[in-house]
Amino acid sequence: MGELDEITLRGLRAFGYHGVYPHERREGQVFVVDLTLFVDTRAAAASDDVADTAHYGDVAVAATEIIAGEPVNLIETLGARIAERALSFTGVRAVAVTVHKPDAPITVPFEDVTVTIRRERESA
Repeated sequence: MGELDEITLRGLRAFGYHGVYPHERREGQVFVVDLTLFVDTRAAAASDDVADTAHYGDVAVAATEIIAGEPVNLIETLGARIAERALSFTGVRAVAVTVHKPDAPITVPFEDVTVTIRRERESA
């Protein structure tokens, strides 16, 4: 397989109830996700048709639905679920998902906590 192109979405935001602590599950917080979709865009570039590429708008909606959906304890789990869903879209061969938890319950000053998940579509 040759080199893949990248479609990147940065700063997708949604409110979710993820976390280990009861107050995180009760009060919730904003989570931010960056996604890079690895695709071959040559067919789309030639046809100029969105049907020939990964529709990043649909991927964005799916990712934010997962953030706002069923709570999980870890942002690692959240990132893995988003990665799995992104790989289900036509044309997405690999994905990198970074989940930001800027309001993580840490007792020292910090800017952000992130976990990056990288996954590839399994060959058939």
